[in-house]
Amino acid sequence: MTTKRSFPFCTFAAMLGKLDRYIIGKFLKTFFFAVLIFSLVSAIIDWSEKVERFIESDISKMEIAFEYFPTFLLFILGLLWPMLSLIAVIFFTSRMANNSEIISILNAGVSFRRLLRPYMVAAGFLTLLYLIGIHFLIPKANDHRMYLDRVYFSRARDEGKIRNVHMYVAPETKVYINFFRKRDSTARDFRLETYRGAELIAMTKAKSAEWIEAPNRWRLTNYEIRTFDGPNETLINGLGKSLDTTVNLDPGDFIDYRDQHTSFTTPELMAYIQKQKGRGAGNVRRYEVELARRTAEPFTVFILTLIGVAVAGRKVRGGMGIQLATGMFIGALFVFLSRFSATISEASGLPVYLGMWLPNLIFMAAAAWFISKAQK
Repeated sequence: MTTKRSFPFCTFAAMLGKLDRYIIGKFLKTFFFAVLIFSLVSAIIDWSEKVERFIESDISKMEIAFEYFPTFLLFILGLLWPMLSLIAVIFFTSRMANNSEIISILNAGVSFRRLLRPYMVAAGFLTLLYLIGIHFLIPKANDHRMYLDRVYFSRARDEGKIRNVHMYVAPETKVYINFFRKRDSTARDFRLETYRGAELIAMTKAKSAEWIEAPNRWRLTNYEIRTFDGPNETLINGLGKSLDTTVNLDPGDFIDYRDQHTSFTTPELMAYIQKQKGRGAGNVRRYEVELARRTAEPFTVFILTLIGVAVAGRKVRGGMGIQLATGMFIGALFVFLSRFSATISEASGLPVYLGMWLPNLIFMAAAAWFISKAQK
């Protein structure tokens, strides 16, 4: 006799009662309806602001409809996802409270803690979607959106350093470039120094260096190579000659757009941070803040869901309007506090993960207070 095997999802669905499925369905339907409304409003506002640029630039209608706006909307939803979850919870929970459904559920012997279970299940699903989006999908969308901005609107400026550049290309190998010209990927006054501890053991100098091809092939012109062995020095003079060599450096290392950190997927972001730290670069703070934000921010969905249930689960005078206004205020406060903490974390010596989890800690305390005051 064989027994029928069930998939984990089917087993989990069977564990959910009618109340769970009812609340989860309302939560998700309301949330995605809010996503649709906010997406339409955001698209209309952005279109009204950029319509002249769209007309004046060479961007096609197909690129506007199927490339620019989908990536723009993913960017906006990435910013508003926790706030939209709070608005959705308050909207449908306040309707349930006004229809006396919450009171009936509690009077039927369902504890407030048990009532929270379907909310947490739905919040977990939205958090999972947000984690996938913020780590992989939204960065890809941001990368393409900024590419369109650079090509058609010339709004994104490259802030990469090109004068007096010092960077490590290996643990004990440092490059100095007096000036790098991005137009043709050529460097002026190139110097490559190799150390053993604090001792200089080799130095390659060139009047100019030109990037040839990947991976990291450079052509040095008017060069000289010096090697040091204690008091002894060996010189190879290449004046008037050229030398092809490999250096762990490429033209992309001189490019740094203002919002570039939002265009890397998380594996790319981690690799970039490790690479820049290995080179002794001092501009990795905002990249570390972005990496910490991508982990901290999705868990805010759980916290704001708890606040939403506590705020909207009671029938109040004035109806749904007051509760929605309260939810909008709390959501806006979270967005402001998270952006403020990101700015502070970038500019100060505050530990990155502490700075990015600080809004969660504050709102977690607020959630505990709201739940203590909730109708039970």
